[in-house]
Amino acid sequence: MDGSLPLDMSHPAVRDYLALVRLQVLTPLSLLINIATVLVCAVVVNPSMRTISKLNPTSISPRPAVISVYVAAMYLGQIGYCILLVLARKPETKRTLTKGVGLTLVFANWLMALWAVAWVFQWFLVATILQGILLVVLLYSNIALLTYHPPTTSRPFDMALIHAPLRFFFVLQFALMFPLNLFIQLGLTTPPMYDGTPADYDAHPWPGFGVVFGTNLVSLLVVALRRDIVWCVAATWICVSIWALRPKPQTVYITTLVFTVLHPLALIAAYIHAYFSSRETADASGPVALPGDEHPGLRTTSNPSETQIRGPREVDEEVWGQ
Repeated sequence: MDGSLPLDMSHPAVRDYLALVRLQVLTPLSLLINIATVLVCAVVVNPSMRTISKLNPTSISPRPAVISVYVAAMYLGQIGYCILLVLARKPETKRTLTKGVGLTLVFANWLMALWAVAWVFQWFLVATILQGILLVVLLYSNIALLTYHPPTTSRPFDMALIHAPLRFFFVLQFALMFPLNLFIQLGLTTPPMYDGTPADYDAHPWPGFGVVFGTNLVSLLVVALRRDIVWCVAATWICVSIWALRPKPQTVYITTLVFTVLHPLALIAAYIHAYFSSRETADASGPVALPGDEHPGLRTTSNPSETQIRGPREVDEEVWGQ
């Protein structure tokens, strides 16, 4: 026992309770800082995040309005996550919050806020490094969730308020934000000339194609193999945000259009395949007829010629144990 506290701090139940309380304080605080910083950098400061994006267009730059709705949906999911932190009662949900996610979401929100500051100051190397760290943190959190605390229909709020926001956050960094920062840092941009000459929007088409095709191919495999609805919505949304901003190189534009269609089709095909596979498995595991069971009125002996036909009374006595 600790001499200053009437609690055994080494007890697992006490440690889990304190971990949950710590998350109830730190997670909403980090989310508030994240939202406030992004809003200030997007609306108040000059140049804003949107202005800097216009000054550094790339072949994978998204339409700001579309991606803003995505980010707003992600923040709404995190607000629901914070509410679940307070209202959670099931032990499995509490373990998912404390063991599966833990402080990784707190770190991710702080990294997102720091990235917004680096972006408006145009410290693109720092912004790229922060995005890389953020990508690794969210990857670890999602792997931990799927491995040790997989989603289940018996706890729908866990799926909607824990798994979905973390998956949305990760797909945003994986499919768009980290590659976009990397493009700008590497100089794969098409800024307009100082004399007013329009930018060459067909420049650097193949790096954009490689990133779009590679990230969406990974997303397609995840959607098809795991039947992941959240990943499907997130990947499709990002594809729409990219091709919605025109002009774009044809390789990027056509690829994002194709994957916008492929992601939902892969999800539907995966569910259809799973449905028929379960039907076939159920049919294959049905009752198997054994020799002599074809007709309850036949008594099979060791000699086939001695097979006897029994009356209804004999059959009833054997079946019902009378």
